[in-house]
Parts: sequence; structure tokens; C-alpha cells
Amino acid sequence: MFHVAGEEDIKAGRTTDVYFLNTVRVLREKGIRRRVVAEVSTSTMRYPWGVLAGVEEVARLLEGYPVDVDAMPEGSIFYPGEPVLRISGEYTEFAVLETPLLGMLCQASGIATKAARFRLAAGKRLLLSFGIRRLHPAIAPMIDRSAYIGGCDGFSGVAAEALTGERARGTMPHALVIVVGDQTLAWRYFDEVVPEDVPRIALVDTYCDEKWEAVRAAESVERLHAVRLDTPSSRRGDFARIVEEVRWELDVRGYRKVKIFVSGGIDEEDVRRLRLVDGFGVGTSISSAPPIDFALDIVEVEGRPAAKRGKRSMAKSVLRCRCMRSMVVPAGERRRCERCGEEMEELLQPLIREGRLVRRLPAAREIREYVLEQLEAMRGGDGVEAVSE
Repeated sequence: MFHVAGEEDIKAGRTTDVYFLNTVRVLREKGIRRRVVAEVSTSTMRYPWGVLAGVEEVARLLEGYPVDVDAMPEGSIFYPGEPVLRISGEYTEFAVLETPLLGMLCQASGIATKAARFRLAAGKRLLLSFGIRRLHPAIAPMIDRSAYIGGCDGFSGVAAEALTGERARGTMPHALVIVVGDQTLAWRYFDEVVPEDVPRIALVDTYCDEKWEAVRAAESVERLHAVRLDTPSSRRGDFARIVEEVRWELDVRGYRKVKIFVSGGIDEEDVRRLRLVDGFGVGTSISSAPPIDFALDIVEVEGRPAAKRGKRSMAKSVLRCRCMRSMVVPAGERRRCERCGEEMEELLQPLIREGRLVRRLPAAREIREYVLEQLEAMRGGDGVEAVSE
């Protein structure tokens, strides 16, 4: 009915690129069965660092195949040139899985990375993912999960609730106001009907000036928590000025506790610029974030160095210090951080051995907390340079 692949097709490698099928056919007909080590990394990125996501799906993809897998914990901050995942096994056993494996990591990591950048820009203010309507519904749960673990406080899509253990969050659409036919009635009906634990947030830009509707909402709904401005860029003018006016008119009438929430084409610069805003609903900027350009490259064949041009051969370790200094070294080597002198931690940890999952897959909330801890350690995000030696 829908133009999507099912779980069985993905797991069986039927969503691969045809050249992998050709490769496997050639190798098997010629009796070539060689054990290889392949690493997933990216050499070029839009940003200085990224947030790794999609590891849980990759674990489920490779589980049951006769391979060994080592991977950074999901949610790890990584830098260009660092392997985030390593596969060891007879090549024809996993060759056709390269395409879905990369797709899982590339898109989820792109979304999580963008969410983390918004998190840094928003500081302590509320940040919600509102963008699933911009992409195919089949991947809506993945989008919201990736945004959540990257740093969003929540998401609007109900399908992600099962993946995260968190409840979907949102306010009301313009459609409610239009179908009811009157802003005040729509706000009151919303207040009367939705569960008590849902914050009363009124959408205040359907028909009239934002500040006028904001005041009217505050006067109409006794337990109003916030007003939401979803004004599209084509109608905004100076959006910061509009927000300032709304804040002023609410304050002078005694509604200082009523918060302001904005959505509709919000980007990172908007979040940095709109200082009076208490929360943001971000759509396309997060959900349609550019994928991370990961590649899977063979670096060993039967224990011998082997790599294409531009790649370093042999398996590697990625060492990380608590100060977020990173180092790429030959697999198994250990180093102390040159900055603080502490023993550096190996980030590539066992995930699968001979097809069996050997590491617990953490809950989404745990992954999110791990991301936030790393962002705090970075002390300013982009101001911290990646150190990869």
C-alpha cells in the first residue's frame, strides 16, 4: 500500500545497492571467502562535531549475522576521521547490509546532531521537535527519537512514544480555531476537554495581530500556561519585535506568568536572537537535517593492512578524555591525555560477537542524558576544536 520496505526486507539485505549483489556473486562463484575489518567514519562534515545515533537499529540489523561489531555508545559526540563503528567478519556475509546500515546511521545522526546544536542555542529553554510532517511517515518515530536523544525536551509525534517512553507534546493547530470559528471559543474548548496534565497553550496568530490575540487568550483562559506564535516567515516582519510587543502587552496587564512559545520555520539563528521566548517548536531544521556522510571502508583483509586511497589501513581505537580531547590510534593502544594527564577511554566497545548482542541497549532517556553531559563538557560547542591525532 505504501512505498516503504518492511523490516524483513531490510534485515535480509533486500534494500541494498545492486553493486553489492554483484560483488557477492563474483566472490562466491570464484570461491573467495576472506575475513575483513571495515570501519564506519566520515571525513567531511558540515559541523566540527556530530552526535552518533542509529546504533540500536544497526545492532538489530546485524544481530544474527556471523560478525563481530564494536561501536561507540549511541549518543557519543564524534569528530571527522574517527571510526564510530567497526565490523569484522567474512565479507560476503554482511556486504549487502552496508546500504541499510549507513542509512540508519547517516540520517539519525544528522537529526541528532542538529538537535544538539539547537540545544546549545536554546540553553535551558523548552525545545520540542515538530518536524515529522516534513518527511515520510514511515520514519516519523526515528525522527522524533533522534531529535529527543540529541537534546530536544520532547516531540509531537505519538508514534515515538513507544520508542522513548516519553509522551508526545504539543498544543493546538490552526485547524481547531478555524473549524470552531472563533479563537476564544477554541481556546476555551481546548481548556475544557484536554487532560489536566496538558499545559494550556493557546495558538494566537490565526486571524489577528499576535499581541491582540495573546491578550485575549490570557483574559479568556484562567489557567493559561503560554501563548504560541506560529507566524510563517512570509508574514512575520521583524519577529523579535513582535515577540517583544506580545511580552510587553501581557506584562502590563498582569500576565507575567504567561510564557511565550514560538514555532514555524525556526532556525538556529532565531533561537539565539529571540531572547524573550520561553520555548521553541522546531520543525524542518531538525527533521530534515543534512545526513552525516558516513562511509563503510575495508581497512584489513585477513589481518593484513588494506585500504583505499584517502583512508588509513588497519583497525583503530578512538580514545576520549573527559575533557573531550580525542585521539585515533592503532587498535588496542592506550594513551594518556596530553591536556589533563588522565588515562583516555576506548569509545569503540563490543556490541555484537558472532551475531550475538553482548551489550545492553540503553533507553532513549539515558542516551539523551549522555548527550547533554558531553555538551556540558564541551563548554560552548563549536568553540571546542576536534583533536584527532
